[in-house]
Amino acid sequence: MGDPYVGARTPRREDARLLTGKARYVGNVRIPGSLHACVVRSPIAHGRLLGCDAKAVWAVEGVTDVITPADAAHLRLPCVNVLPGQRITSYPVLDDTIRYAGQPLALVVARTPEAARDAADLLDLDLDELPATVGAERALDAPPLYPELGTNVITDFAMGDEDCGAAIDGAEHVVELVCRMGRVSPYPLEPRGVVAAYADDELTVHISSQAPHHVREHLAEAFGLPHDRIRVISRDIGGGFGAKEHVYPDETLVCLAAMRAGRPVSWTESPGERLTATMSARQAVHRARLALDGDGRFVAMDVDVLGDLGAHPGNTGASTFAVTATLLPGPYRFGRFAVRVRGVVTTTAPAGSYRGFGQPEATLTRERLIDEAARRLRIDPVELRLRNMLRPEELPCTTAVGQTYDSGDYPRALRTLRDLVQEATAGTADAAGTADAAGAVERLGGDGRRRGVGYSCHVETTGLGPSMDLKAMGAAAGGYESVVLRMEQDGSVVVSAGVVSIGQGIETALAQLAADRIGVPIERVRVLLGDTATTPYSSIGSIASRSLPVGGGALTKAALKLRDKLLAIAAHRLEAAAADLEVAGDAVRVKGDPAVSVPLRELATSAWRGWDLPDGVAPGLEERDSYDPTGYTFAYGAHAAAVAVDPETGAVEVEGYWVVNDAGVLVNPAVVEGQIMGGVAQGIGEALTEEIVFTDDGQPLTDYLPPTTREVPDIRVVMLETPSPVTPGGMKGVGEAGTIGPPAAIANAVAAALPEIADRVTDVPLTPARVWSLLSA
Repeated sequence: MGDPYVGARTPRREDARLLTGKARYVGNVRIPGSLHACVVRSPIAHGRLLGCDAKAVWAVEGVTDVITPADAAHLRLPCVNVLPGQRITSYPVLDDTIRYAGQPLALVVARTPEAARDAADLLDLDLDELPATVGAERALDAPPLYPELGTNVITDFAMGDEDCGAAIDGAEHVVELVCRMGRVSPYPLEPRGVVAAYADDELTVHISSQAPHHVREHLAEAFGLPHDRIRVISRDIGGGFGAKEHVYPDETLVCLAAMRAGRPVSWTESPGERLTATMSARQAVHRARLALDGDGRFVAMDVDVLGDLGAHPGNTGASTFAVTATLLPGPYRFGRFAVRVRGVVTTTAPAGSYRGFGQPEATLTRERLIDEAARRLRIDPVELRLRNMLRPEELPCTTAVGQTYDSGDYPRALRTLRDLVQEATAGTADAAGTADAAGAVERLGGDGRRRGVGYSCHVETTGLGPSMDLKAMGAAAGGYESVVLRMEQDGSVVVSAGVVSIGQGIETALAQLAADRIGVPIERVRVLLGDTATTPYSSIGSIASRSLPVGGGALTKAALKLRDKLLAIAAHRLEAAAADLEVAGDAVRVKGDPAVSVPLRELATSAWRGWDLPDGVAPGLEERDSYDPTGYTFAYGAHAAAVAVDPETGAVEVEGYWVVNDAGVLVNPAVVEGQIMGGVAQGIGEALTEEIVFTDDGQPLTDYLPPTTREVPDIRVVMLETPSPVTPGGMKGVGEAGTIGPPAAIANAVAAALPEIADRVTDVPLTPARVWSLLSA
């Protein structure tokens, strides 16, 4: 009998409450007597705070507290990820040295949100403004923002083959590009928010977080409190995308305010604060070279990665740029490969995590190099990729930068994608995107727009986990997950896990795994997440496409233990061998003879009462297990985009999008498709419209344009399944897959549509102004 739930399109159980207004967001937390906080932020990008005059603030009715840097001088937050030679490893919650517009300078607390907001506007700040430093390239030669360091370069290291440069110098063909990706915002539907309460020497924090245990650790360290005196609760999270994987300075201030007041304090990030307060990501400059021989084989590739950290390294430090480095080889075979990584500070908001975590940047650079090489060598870009792609029999394979790809069939994904595109675009445009512009216009109806199709391929690191690997990488975190499984007296099952629900469907997926692995109906399974007082410890939570590969691996192990115990008790009762029994529905029965059975309710009740148990079997039906992966799992995918470009305005429209993805064993294909489609939508925004732009004096422009349904076409998703040999159950991660391919695929499509500027289509977003400027030049 096959699994009735794993692999089924089981409706997401979360949706019932999410769609009926019953979700458990932080904004819905109401504690009687709560006060309300408003963060005072710096209006300048660089300077010194010489003083805060709060006289006018205290005159506002309802104000109860004003917290300034002097009140929080002892509070610091750590960088969990520390790269080689990283010169900054922690940062203050409040600082009188200002290094970005929007930096928290004070917190005002009042009885109502309106009073707090009004009073915050009256805080008189004495500021000494200094010149801003905007852009990573400028930062290399600018005066150091941290004079004691003598440089704006916070980390600088190299990986790969030392003789890579020599291999490139001796190659027959070399393609050089400088690629830039703009700074983007994760932009979750639910803004960041905190409700903190302090009573009986215990701090209880309701927070919109992807990693509640992570938050607890950092708050305990900041305040000097025992871990058992802090409880962090994160129920439903309206999107995280990496932005909510740690505790922020402003959130820490709210906790401080609650401790000072002895009353609950509530704060929710306003829409205007998001671009300056919530960590953004992606901004980097890549100087890259790809060398090929006369047959189009990849001889070598080297890349100089220069990443913008913002005002200081955040929780993740410069590790996003390190991930870029380790995933730059992608699914291809290179004779030599090398990369240099530098992270610099600028007077802009600190950068951090965003869905994909450095991988869209790597894919953009690599796939643009490949397409440009194909154009210059007059080779079909799909054929060039296939010529250099790792084959299934070459896996597992360890790259020059130490990544061991576990399993997959990369050429199959690309061939499947090519067939999809050819079928969809038959008679309209050359599927490889190599048609000349005039021909494309003629075939597509002569509307004046130029059309092209672009491809991108990637390998995606998922299941972040080996704890000792994290230690070796300089991360102050473990990578294992634990799960507690309990069967109640009535035969129902409770799953308690350390990962959390951030909209990715993990509650449903874990229920499916538990139902199948134990053998009970899924309706009898309840999943508990997001409370440090009741769920197992999870060092880093739901990030890095790891909730199911790692959390599900722990669940699989615990479920097998619980099932074995059930069968042992039943075998004792039925005087049968445990191997001859199965859990089916609401009973344990002899295989092939349903009449010989014992109800689960009866077994469970006996177990909890300690009745009629075999020798050596302890009372109760509760099992706990952990899974610390032996290695990462590597998902992979191939993307294609069809675009139409108006040469008169530079406007780009994505007319079609196709994805072939392999995330190992699919527990719920409907959830996987939804994750990929949502990621593609975000990737389209990064490719075409989304960017946080700063003026020369460090002020962020408030125009930020996520894609709407007008910009996102129908997305065709085809899924392959190559089980991972690493994970119990064979699952790989999928949460980030959709975001990795679109910027590269769309840029390649625009280059195909506009061959006269193809070698200059290197930067995203490809806004109308940017494309028009390239054409005009």
